[in-house]
Amino acid sequence: MPDMDPFRDLGDGNGTRVALMKATYEALSEHGYADLTIERIGEEFEKSVSLVYHHYDSKDALLVDFLEFMLDRFEADVAFDERDDARARLRALFDRVLSASIDDERRALMGAITELRAQAPHNEAFREQFARSDRFFHARIAAIIEAGIDQGVFRDVDPDRTAELLLTTINGAMIGRVTTAEEAPIRAVRAELDEYVRLRLLTDGAS
Repeated sequence: MPDMDPFRDLGDGNGTRVALMKATYEALSEHGYADLTIERIGEEFEKSVSLVYHHYDSKDALLVDFLEFMLDRFEADVAFDERDDARARLRALFDRVLSASIDDERRALMGAITELRAQAPHNEAFREQFARSDRFFHARIAAIIEAGIDQGVFRDVDPDRTAELLLTTINGAMIGRVTTAEEAPIRAVRAELDEYVRLRLLTDGAS
């Protein structure tokens, strides 16, 4: 997967929100959720801490906005290939989210998102953001499956159930990668997904 800087292409003139998101990202990466405070975010912010309080009345209010920002950027980064061949589109998706290795910038990004996902059972606003993002990816994967069925290269499977299986597997692999720092399981998951596509999805004429 290519390098992922969540603030790439945003420039320096995109206003206070982007500056706050960057400060939150830096502080969360350094201190983690439990030790994160508005004051520590303010230490990374180019303006005054009082301006942080002007926009957000609590750490969690800021983090909900931060999570929405980061998930929006992640969705844009994992832009889906629009080529006609559904097999190639699904393969491109696997290549991007289950690449053999990731750089430090992407690992930090995924670590920050994973840490916030761990808070979701106790935070309804976080749950809503992750549910929205999962619905986005589920819909896009299901669309690829539906296209493959229409093209005659995928069997007549249930697109929603298949998308749920693929998304759950991908999410689990990505969480495992950033919480264990192991790359070998990613390669194993990718190999099994390729085998699943070959045995479960591809029609006899396409395999």
